[in-house]
Amino acid sequence: MTTPFFIATERFSRSDGKQWQAYFEWARIPALVEVVSLDGALCPRIVTELSEEDWSHTVCEDYRLYYFWHLDYLMTRVRGVSSRNILGVYRNPSTHSVEPPAKGDFEFLGFDLIDEQTQISALTNCGGFPDVFRNEELNRFGLIDGFGRACEVRRVLAELHPEDHHAQCEMYAIWRLKEAEIVDGSK
Repeated sequence: MTTPFFIATERFSRSDGKQWQAYFEWARIPALVEVVSLDGALCPRIVTELSEEDWSHTVCEDYRLYYFWHLDYLMTRVRGVSSRNILGVYRNPSTHSVEPPAKGDFEFLGFDLIDEQTQISALTNCGGFPDVFRNEELNRFGLIDGFGRACEVRRVLAELHPEDHHAQCEMYAIWRLKEAEIVDGSK
C-alpha cells in the first residue's frame, strides 16, 4: 500500500451560489452536489504559503508542495478555517484501499484524475472527455467510484489524447475527514 498524504482544500458546492450555478451548467455532471477534488482551480488549497517549519512536513515532490505527511500537523495549520475539506489521499494506488489514511472518521469519496503539473482534474475541469467517460459516471463529488473504472479511464485518456497534458494524469483515491471532526478539530 502507498503512503497517504493530507491536504486541506476549500469547499465548492451549491452554497457558493452564482459561481456554483455557472460551473454546474458548464460541467454538466448530473449527480454533482459538491466538487471534492485536488483540482487547485475548483478547490483551492487552504495552505498557500509554506513556513520554514512546514518543509519538514510536506511531500515536496512532483508538484506536491502543499500535501502534508502528517494529519495532526496539517490540522494545526488550518485551525480556525471553517469551510474546508481535510482530505487523505493515496497517489496511484495499486488496489482499492479499504483502509482510511489515518485514525479518525474518514469516508471514502472516490478517485480523481489529476494533471499534477497544472493541478487540474481531468474529470471535473476539462469540459469532459466523452470518448473516454460519460459525466453520468461521476458521483455526487465529481469522482469515479470504482478502482477498476478509474484505472481504465486514466489509461484510455492517455492513449486517446496524448497531446492533451490534462489527459496525462495521476490517479488519487480520496478520503475526507467527516465534517464534525473538521469543525472542532478533535480526535
